[in-house]
Amino acid sequence: MFNVKYNEDTWKFIFPILINFFMSIIMYFLTIRLIPKIKNMFIKANLYGIDMNKKSGEKVPEALGVVTGCLFLITLFLFIPIPFTKYILNDINFPHNEFMEFLAGLLSICCMLLLGFADDVLDLRWRHKLLLPTIASLPLLMVYYINFNSTLIIVPKPLRPWFGFSVDLWIFYYLYMGMLAVFCTNAINILAGINGLEVGQSLIISISILLFNLIELSGDLWKAHQFSLYFMLPYIATSLGLLKFNWYPAQVFVGDTFCYLSGMTFAVVGIIGHFSKTTLLFFIPQIINFLYSVPQLFHFIPCPRHRLPKYNKKTDKLEISTAVFNKKDISIIGKFIAWIFRKLNIIKWQEDDKGIVTCNNLTLINYVLIKTGPMKEPTLTLILLLIQIISSSLAFLIRYPLASIFYEV
Repeated sequence: MFNVKYNEDTWKFIFPILINFFMSIIMYFLTIRLIPKIKNMFIKANLYGIDMNKKSGEKVPEALGVVTGCLFLITLFLFIPIPFTKYILNDINFPHNEFMEFLAGLLSICCMLLLGFADDVLDLRWRHKLLLPTIASLPLLMVYYINFNSTLIIVPKPLRPWFGFSVDLWIFYYLYMGMLAVFCTNAINILAGINGLEVGQSLIISISILLFNLIELSGDLWKAHQFSLYFMLPYIATSLGLLKFNWYPAQVFVGDTFCYLSGMTFAVVGIIGHFSKTTLLFFIPQIINFLYSVPQLFHFIPCPRHRLPKYNKKTDKLEISTAVFNKKDISIIGKFIAWIFRKLNIIKWQEDDKGIVTCNNLTLINYVLIKTGPMKEPTLTLILLLIQIISSSLAFLIRYPLASIFYEV
């Protein structure tokens, strides 16, 4: 696992990771102690929601992702000197570029934590949700420009006769990285709405990244993956603590704060760690959910404010939620997309003689319910998390055995 080509002392290599690991364990126990003590403060501050998938109608504190987000950042703030101890003590060749990367990553995550909490409090519009991650990623992109400014991509083998071995994307590479930050922060947010799903899927993604980092520690880019581990370990620890209270029946809601924090954390390690394409592979369910949701997100098909599954009080099960509209109200593009979806049998479409259409809301959650029928909330969450695990396994298959078909690995 450890790269010996650099003549690094094994203890000096593993020491920061061990310190980070033990700090993360402490933060896990602090998380599970802190949340029960302060959750009522959120209700008093009117930061609560009603779980629409329960009979009780009790107030559930919302935006508790800000608590784990703060603990996550505190862990990393306290950890800052550890990787640089030998340079500080010996006063030799301080790696300012690595220090800048660490601080830029923290700054971007801190910005998204703030903006996510602002969204939970102020209920920002979608155009703001697209703009704010772009702004928050600017420190990250600037550090990437100063330290690397590498915009070359290796062309897959089948395309090299036409494009050559590599292509310089120039400014479009930075546009891609900015869009990656926007996608990661919003992708988790739109695949949400049932207890434990947001935290569960984020944990599976983070554990997948962690495993990938451990595998790649023996490669030439081991420092980038060591950097990623510094972020993933405390993130996993604090998120596990949050999942304990967000799992069915949820005692707290995580809010957009947690989704934004998670997305930006994944974007930071993917960009600075030079494995953004691999990071996207771990987002396969989120990508599918986004593509499936595009007709409603861009209003080609009418989109209600909430697309959560519908709760049936009699059966205590979740059913598909629907949008009802007049077929005349949708554009030609919307009708064409609906026709394709109906041919592919991935939409439940009912139309009466007057042209009134009832169709399922276009989310992966509703699609699963179409295929399985109504089910209890924890069972639905487990199925969706199983899909996430299978997708991560597929991502590793693509990244290692199949990658050799397209690249030299």
